[in-house]
Amino acid sequence: MKNERNAGRTRRVRRRKSRLGRHKKSVLMISAVLVMLCGVLTVNSFTLMAKNRNYAEQEEELQKQIEEQQKRAEEIEEYKEYVNSDEYVKETAEEKLNLVDPNEIIFKPAE
Repeated sequence: MKNERNAGRTRRVRRRKSRLGRHKKSVLMISAVLVMLCGVLTVNSFTLMAKNRNYAEQEEELQKQIEEQQKRAEEIEEYKEYVNSDEYVKETAEEKLNLVDPNEIIFKPAE
């Protein structure tokens, strides 16, 4: 009886070992795949972080350019208002056409 019990236990142990042996390769393969996936994800995350930093820098630069262009647009608008004013017309007429107001007295230096 003891031999039969021992023989039964031995068979069960052999079955377990053979099952583990078959599954051991699968577990190792799955583990290797998981490690590779983790490695790929880590590399990709660092790449994405670097791209994110570059995009943030570009965003700051573009924001500065937007502010500069808005200031320039304001200056152009102010100049447009000045060009449409009577003061500009008067200055241009005096400088380029040598015109004077009827009430002005012109003093010329003696030659």
